[in-house]
Amino acid sequence: MADQPLTSRGAATYQRILDVAIQEFAEHGIAGARVERIVAAARTNKAQLYAYFGNKEGLFDAIFFGSLERIVNVVPIDATDLADWAVRLYDEYLRRPDLIRLATWARLERRPAGHLVDNPDRLDDHKLGAIAEAQAAGLVRQGDPFDVMAMVIAMSMAWSPVSNVYAATAQEPPELHEQRRALLRESVRRAMTAD
Repeated sequence: MADQPLTSRGAATYQRILDVAIQEFAEHGIAGARVERIVAAARTNKAQLYAYFGNKEGLFDAIFFGSLERIVNVVPIDATDLADWAVRLYDEYLRRPDLIRLATWARLERRPAGHLVDNPDRLDDHKLGAIAEAQAAGLVRQGDPFDVMAMVIAMSMAWSPVSNVYAATAQEPPELHEQRRALLRESVRRAMTAD
């Protein structure tokens, strides 16, 4: 990012840009997002956006890496109960479907293979360490901790906004979500508990 806002008014503009850009990028992707729509909805101008973020790619980076941090911090791992972690991820996808869409656009438009972000930007060291510790304690099945984490995340995304089968929404009946949570919890427990 080029410049951080120094005044409360600048900080408010900066936050409006981020809020609008999250929805714009989630809906249209990196290539399809339009700076003109963002600045109009954020009640600012291109010069201000470029001063804060450099360009459209810099703005996407700011919201994308912010979304990664949110998922890591809002849904902390408990490697002794990966089934519960999967259910909490499911709930977060219901609350913030835009975050999953942002990651999907990054995958489609930037990184079609390999890790979604460069190693220095990955935020999974703590998760991988927690899984390795749970494996050493005989609580979690053996296997590469990254692969275990990836499998649990994939299972938690079965009904996410990027599912190729069915995308759930928070507006669906609570009992339907409870059925999915129960199935997810039991499936992860059976798949990931050490024999």
